[in-house]
Amino acid sequence: MTTALIADDEPHLVQYLKAQLAQAWPELEVIKTAANGVEAAEAIAALEPDVAFLDIQMPGLTGLEVAQGIEGSTRVVFVTAYDQYAIEAFEARAVDYLLKPLKSERLAACVARLRQAAPAADGEGALAETLKRLLPGAAATQARLRFIRAAQGELMHQIPVGEVLFFHADDKYTVVQTATAEHLIRTPIFELASQLDPELFWQVHRSTIINLDHLAGTRRDEQSRLFVRVRGHGRELPVSRAYVHLFKAM
Repeated sequence: MTTALIADDEPHLVQYLKAQLAQAWPELEVIKTAANGVEAAEAIAALEPDVAFLDIQMPGLTGLEVAQGIEGSTRVVFVTAYDQYAIEAFEARAVDYLLKPLKSERLAACVARLRQAAPAADGEGALAETLKRLLPGAAATQARLRFIRAAQGELMHQIPVGEVLFFHADDKYTVVQTATAEHLIRTPIFELASQLDPELFWQVHRSTIINLDHLAGTRRDEQSRLFVRVRGHGRELPVSRAYVHLFKAM
């Protein structure tokens, strides 16, 4: 049986899509629904559904970021009102899309495509590379961030980016971790990545960007999974397979 995940922060749209899929594809089993990007990413990694229907605008991680971090064979269908150039690019890569409001005939065409197409086999990272080009601001030259305005409780702090150990997506917020404190901002990871110096800040996971100036070392566990250690913080951070190549020269 083919399995699926549906992720959207609007519960009525989740239930509507689930009901429409039950009619268009009775053999499909929706094994999980998610209300935000972080929950969706964790569920995809744990359950490895055959198909993930992802809204693009979600709290925590966007659908683009969730898709970028998929390491298995899960195929992605974006449920979106995203602009046309991105939709055309996804379609060229055989990643389908559904425009809101959903139309039954369009869903039927999507189901037919998914039933006929085999899981993607175009090489690890191909989808990630496509998504990187589509992320807002990816092609634009922007002034690099020098300070982060972030909250700690009721207080706002102006933090020099050089003091940030790493950024980590956490539900509706992004954690800004320094050696002495944890702060919160609402800017999603993909927007930060386009504003930070890529020579200094590396994305190592769909939800994590590290500051190389504070990199203490790396470690592999018994399953050859890679982790990084950051000076001034006791927690090890996982590196997803899509970003392991960054550390080959180290």
